[in-house]
Amino acid sequence: MKLKEDLNPMLLLLFHLMVWIYTVITFLPSYLLSWVSRPDGNFYGSEEERAKRAKARSVLGQPEGPYRAVSSMKKLVTSLHPGVDTLDKMFEYAAMRFPHRDCLGTREVISEEDERQSNGKVFKKVILGEYRWLSYKDTLTAASHLGSGLAALGQRPKTNIAIFCETRAEWIIAAQACFTYNFPLVTIYSTLGGPAIAHGLNETQVTHIITSRELLETRLKAILTDVPRLQHIIVVDNAPTAWPGYPRGISIHNMAAVQKLGARHENATRERKTPLPSDIAVIMYTSGSTGIPKGVMISHSNIIAGITGMAERIPNLCEEDTYIGYLPLAHVLELSAELVCVSHGCRIGYSSPQTLADQSTKIKKGSKGDTSMLQPTLMAAVPEIMDRIYKNVMTKVEEMNCVQRTLFILAYNYKLEQLAKGYSTPLCDRLVFRKVRSLLGGRTRVLLSGGAPLSAATQRFMNVCFCCPVGQGYGLTETCGAGTISELWDYSTGRVGGPLVCCEIKLKDWVEGGYRSTDKPYPRGEILIGGPNVTMGYYKKDAKNQEDFFVDENGQRWFSTGDIGEFQEDGCLKIIDRKKDLVKLQAGEYVSLGKVEAMLKNCPLIDNICAYANSDETYVIGFVVPNQKHLLALVDQYGIRGSWEELCNSKAVEELVLRVITEAALAAQLERFEIPRKIRLSPEPWTPETGLVTDAFKLKRKELKTHYQDDIERMYGGK
Repeated sequence: MKLKEDLNPMLLLLFHLMVWIYTVITFLPSYLLSWVSRPDGNFYGSEEERAKRAKARSVLGQPEGPYRAVSSMKKLVTSLHPGVDTLDKMFEYAAMRFPHRDCLGTREVISEEDERQSNGKVFKKVILGEYRWLSYKDTLTAASHLGSGLAALGQRPKTNIAIFCETRAEWIIAAQACFTYNFPLVTIYSTLGGPAIAHGLNETQVTHIITSRELLETRLKAILTDVPRLQHIIVVDNAPTAWPGYPRGISIHNMAAVQKLGARHENATRERKTPLPSDIAVIMYTSGSTGIPKGVMISHSNIIAGITGMAERIPNLCEEDTYIGYLPLAHVLELSAELVCVSHGCRIGYSSPQTLADQSTKIKKGSKGDTSMLQPTLMAAVPEIMDRIYKNVMTKVEEMNCVQRTLFILAYNYKLEQLAKGYSTPLCDRLVFRKVRSLLGGRTRVLLSGGAPLSAATQRFMNVCFCCPVGQGYGLTETCGAGTISELWDYSTGRVGGPLVCCEIKLKDWVEGGYRSTDKPYPRGEILIGGPNVTMGYYKKDAKNQEDFFVDENGQRWFSTGDIGEFQEDGCLKIIDRKKDLVKLQAGEYVSLGKVEAMLKNCPLIDNICAYANSDETYVIGFVVPNQKHLLALVDQYGIRGSWEELCNSKAVEELVLRVITEAALAAQLERFEIPRKIRLSPEPWTPETGLVTDAFKLKRKELKTHYQDDIERMYGGK
């Protein structure tokens, strides 16, 4: 969708004249260069032509599949390098190839201070210095010493150990230590509540846990008496050596002290039991978006296959690349992305959502955020973060003067047209989009989106303004994060690409929802993913394993995702629904709650939305986190005054917002029965800390329903 052009005809004519002259001057050289750059001298056509090629085909020629990537029709790919079939071998291989290259980087904290806001709130601000780097060789040594030290503290091979820690270099060092010594690593989200944390630790019967000082004191300490088997806590920070006030029987160690213990000759030379490809590498607890978190058992061979498939979709991935790590490493997207980078010798600089950009909440005004300092070439992001960037930039565009706004809109629409044809726009990139691109450091060449659907408007914006392709992916913890990733020269929206080379995908009829592989124009059904990346199942959940996993006649494992997809004619998958998000209203209409939310999140007035429907009722309702700036502007037009909380609780404001939402829904071509008829405005944003969304910002529908139960009853006439 283009930005609206309400422009002076003379400016429009002048712009198009400049573009025409520029195109004529640059077309012939760019054509010749692209021809010369082909290794075999053949001209393969534009990116537009490449994007139209088949990405996958049905192996049996049947509409239900299974579909495979065209390059792996005969055999699925299982590993990057021959013989490198476990994660310890993978890191050793990388350290052998790139011993002195930077591996893991952390910024030093120069100073911290409290900054009082005009509303009386106090925010902690930091000034950060340069990145300090560990080489691949040093990282391998640190991991080996930690693994040896853990063994000296009584940790045994094939016995679970937990990590409960923020995303940081020590996380990967600890993980690599566990992979090397065959300690299955239990990963738990740092934002889960006490009962969920205790559940994971007790279910996996861990005696050792790796954590940070902050999480130990704010999260773990309160539940230690609920985890009776726990004996050793390893703190990754340079923390104090004395820990008063902790239960008797629990020993607390600094990570550096454990590494020192592991470096002793008698420990370092002790023979270690190396893992097999079939051994469990990780038990990854899900974020709990649909209930109690489940532990997914992931083998070494599962992860190796998954990262092999992902790496194939990133062109020219090499040791010159820099990745910025800030998403939770307990999430399969971030862990997979970082292991892909490690396998290719890239360097990983660590960050956090609070220090990511110059404008981030913890960065002191005038100092640099992590992207400005690191200038990454590779980055993963969840749609929630990209949606925020999109809305913030577009708000700034609205505030520009007439000439600036005109130039931006003309350049935006022109570049959109050129991308659709497979052409680049270096003049626009340099003159118009350079400042926007600098928000992510200015060197980003690949953005990987996963964790939830990315809206078409946000995807186009990222493609245009950040001057790099967005690879939209689809995968689950149960498939090691691997399923599909769109090719980087495919600028179509709403699709997630073809199957990765490590897996294949089938469609299973879901008759109740009206989805069949015989549907026209495209086959539709529940997405089943099969291949070496499909995990071993849920930890101690045999009944659930029987329900969601199966093995076919060839011995290959499959996972039933619960998502509904359609395969388009070029072999790309489009996610169109989710079985659990589909609600049948009283009158018989089916409403996809996820679809309603995805359409309405593009509305500038909405920061977040959860659609809700009861099968006993005839209409949809919604819980909405409004955008503060846009809502204040809206109520100002109508002369409504009050505090933020008063405005969100106002019936009159609810009706105003509902009117805007209804207009946005009709413009997005939602059916009348899909449009929320009543809403509740939330003055507080939904963050992982509130327990209403996961670390990947997926909605926790069960928790949201409980939180808004009184409002549900009111909106459905019960009160």
